Amino acid sequence: MLQRLLAKRRDQTVMGHRLEEPRPTLFALMWGLLYIGLPIISIGLLVDILIAWAMGRCFGLWCYF
Repeated sequence: MLQRLLAKRRDQTVMGHRLEEPRPTLFALMWGLLYIGLPIISIGLLVDILIAWAMGRCFGLWCYF
């Protein structure tokens, strides 16, 4: 199965015109950051707030602001 995924695909053509290979775009990067980065940052912030609340002392980077 891995060989099939890594194998180069044949050029796709439509009416004799070669189609470009799919590539990552800025829009895909933004969606990736939204769905992966935002939850990770939110969980980290929540953990920092819980530790600050439980121990009465701030340990996160957001304490400097």
